[in-house]
Amino acid sequence: MRKIVIHSPGNHQKLCLETHPDLMPNPGEVVVETRAAGVNYADVCVRWGVYESAKRLVGWPITPGFEFSGVVSKLGSGVERFKIGDPVFGVTFFNGYSSQVCVLEKQLYPLPSKFNFDEAAGFPAVFLTAYHALFQLVRLPESASILVHSAGGGVGSAILQLARARGLMATGVVGSSHKVEYVRSLGAEHVIDKSKEDLWKVVKQIRPDGFDAVLDANGPETFSGSYEALRPTGKLIAYGSHGILPQSHSGRMNYLKAAMGLLRMPKFDPLKLITDNKSLIGFNLSFLFDRDDLLTEGFRDLQKMVEQGLLKPPKVTPFAISEAHEAHRLIESGGSTGKIVLRF
Repeated sequence: MRKIVIHSPGNHQKLCLETHPDLMPNPGEVVVETRAAGVNYADVCVRWGVYESAKRLVGWPITPGFEFSGVVSKLGSGVERFKIGDPVFGVTFFNGYSSQVCVLEKQLYPLPSKFNFDEAAGFPAVFLTAYHALFQLVRLPESASILVHSAGGGVGSAILQLARARGLMATGVVGSSHKVEYVRSLGAEHVIDKSKEDLWKVVKQIRPDGFDAVLDANGPETFSGSYEALRPTGKLIAYGSHGILPQSHSGRMNYLKAAMGLLRMPKFDPLKLITDNKSLIGFNLSFLFDRDDLLTEGFRDLQKMVEQGLLKPPKVTPFAISEAHEAHRLIESGGSTGKIVLRF
């Protein structure tokens, strides 16, 4: 089999395409011949050596990738839900950038009839993240108002679709004008183009009394403003901090700027949270792989919404596996919309 292996942190050239022995399943496991693997910003952080679960639980060398689609090729003893030849998609704790993936049966699901392999590979990570943020972490009132940063990206666009499916009123924030119409097509009631508009001034005009929730993966650039944009009982949901991970065009981390970003990170006083009647909630989906209850619930509900036509497949930009470095370059640029996938 072929897979991308990273042996040490660094730039795009650290993504090495290597040949390794084929995989064999243990009891309860399934081997999938991969057709496509989703690319996420977290994979870039893995390459840089700053993704916490990768450092803590895997180390070097590592093969990035949390999501994939393909065809079942081998079955371990005891597997009952699948047969060889079944088209599937699923999640994996790293190792997605590989022409073969071996996972437990519970991490696999039948390929949705409305999705092709590219679309399915770009679905699980962002939609499970969005689902957990909106429906498992908090209980939002009916017709709640939410503000979504990076609304044109993978997670942001998933949040907008789920918000529309559940009747939430969403305002999306984008960093460039070419993303405005795409975000509006996903159901955003308002779209703020911060490359042309004063973000917080427009936020105040749209919701003078504040939002019920703000979903933010930017970091020190927006955390403080997002908190101030909440109404009483509002929730700031943080699922990343991209703003402290600036990089050069070479794909290397700029550690000085990252350190400055950490110094600018706002501090939230528990007493102020109480008196303001607001909440700060953070999570990292990669630390939830042992929560079968949450993942199963999320996948079940998401698949229902797909089959009901409430969710459409993500907009996909494909690259060949040999072009993984270009896929990383694009997602680092911030110029992509929807999802990027690697094809095998």
